[in-house]
Amino acid sequence: MHPAALGLRRALRPRVLRPDHIRRYSSQQPGSSIAQLLQWRPPAEVDNVVVNGFVRSVRSMKSRQFVSLGDGSSFAALQALVGTDKAEGLTIGAAVRLTGSWVASPGAGQSHELHVSKVEVLGPSDAKTYPIQKKYQSPEFLRTMPHLRPRTPVNTALLRLRSDAIASLTHFFANRAFTQTHPPIITSSDCEGAGEVFTVAPAGETPDSARKDGDFFRSKKYLTVSTQLHLEALSQAVGNVWTLSPTFRAEKSDTSRHLSEFYMLEAEMAFADDLSVVMDLAEEMLQSLSTSLFGSAVVQELLSRPYHADSGFAPPDEVKRRWEGLMQTSWPRITYTEAIALLEEKADLFTLKPTWGAGLQSEHEKYIAEHVGGGKPVFVTHYPRDMKAFYMREGQLAASPGSDTSSLPGPTVECFDLLVPELCEIAGGSMREHRLEPLLEAMKRHGIINQHSTDAALESGLDWYLDLRRWGSPPHGGFGLGFDRLLCYLSGVQTIRDIVAFPRWVGRCDC
Repeated sequence: MHPAALGLRRALRPRVLRPDHIRRYSSQQPGSSIAQLLQWRPPAEVDNVVVNGFVRSVRSMKSRQFVSLGDGSSFAALQALVGTDKAEGLTIGAAVRLTGSWVASPGAGQSHELHVSKVEVLGPSDAKTYPIQKKYQSPEFLRTMPHLRPRTPVNTALLRLRSDAIASLTHFFANRAFTQTHPPIITSSDCEGAGEVFTVAPAGETPDSARKDGDFFRSKKYLTVSTQLHLEALSQAVGNVWTLSPTFRAEKSDTSRHLSEFYMLEAEMAFADDLSVVMDLAEEMLQSLSTSLFGSAVVQELLSRPYHADSGFAPPDEVKRRWEGLMQTSWPRITYTEAIALLEEKADLFTLKPTWGAGLQSEHEKYIAEHVGGGKPVFVTHYPRDMKAFYMREGQLAASPGSDTSSLPGPTVECFDLLVPELCEIAGGSMREHRLEPLLEAMKRHGIINQHSTDAALESGLDWYLDLRRWGSPPHGGFGLGFDRLLCYLSGVQTIRDIVAFPRWVGRCDC
């Protein structure tokens, strides 16, 4: 056997612990996090246990103080008993290192507690001015201090959920031979064509005042609203690709669902001939994510937390139903045309009447998610061509296979929106137009290039994108998923500003 293979085999071989090993490990401190310590229940007292963390609260008695210590690794805090003579500097918010004995606790709060013999105050805190006190603080108040808000137990859990979700998704794509890529943040085009982009310019120079020949990049550039176009180029190099990247939108919407800076998970599949393949990938990805994380410590903490109506969270039982819906298989798929027909039957329920050719409103999407999905997400496919982006491949299917499509009001494109209960749209995808001439026609139809232009490529700033169609572009498709919106759905956070550590939205970029 090759030496490298032999080494790997030995590394993966289960290790058998002898009795003396068991005795030694039973009294050994397991790692450094408070979450690990709280799970550690040695049969006898263990000395010289070291704990790092931040003081959450202090309760003073005559001869000792009960210190509640957290480090972000769990909702629960560690209880430490400190003699009054050693308690100087143990104030709320302080960063400390405590050394002592890990002993069984007589109280009901936790199985063990730390009897402290040594205190080191590594970062003092003025308890009188520290803004995060041991009391209820509203989401609105916490948003005013985004640099301190992550220290609260709920927000540490949200950070851990984000980390676990990224790890799960990375594992999912790696197992399917997708290549993770890093597309650019600065781009030459508005991918979505909505005009809601941030323009990039050097400090002290506005894009409008800069001379054309003096611009830093020689012409206007933008912060990306989607990495899709660049992923298409990368997929022609290495096949299936994905990314999790920051994106930016200059939309002046002051709502609970909008941010100016947010993360998008986007995937592109080369040599994909049919939209169903792309939908299969999105469905499998979310099923895998929910199944792998549902039993994790952080998810169980979020589902078992006390519920307060004004906490900014959905009720835990509702959040649990969301997870259960994502873990189910065979998500329903209906066309936009079928969705409109369904909505028209219940038109009296809606403020805005459903009309073929118009976008689905939030109230329409909620109805579809609840009544078609039955708790599962729902794919709505084949929207009217004129309401979707220029790069989507035109298709004739707008109803169930085998049905008559000759009476459709207009042409459609091969695309989908993925709707989930309560939150509505969470992802969208399409087949891309991979042929040059149909793509040029679509760009003219959307006003991206002039109908009679002789140099359409340079005029649009998308000459490189058209080049992809000139030289070996296979059928391909992909999707984008709002990662922060997904985390809102999984955690129960009602406002997207509370799922992001440092949220930016119109009028707000505090630090």
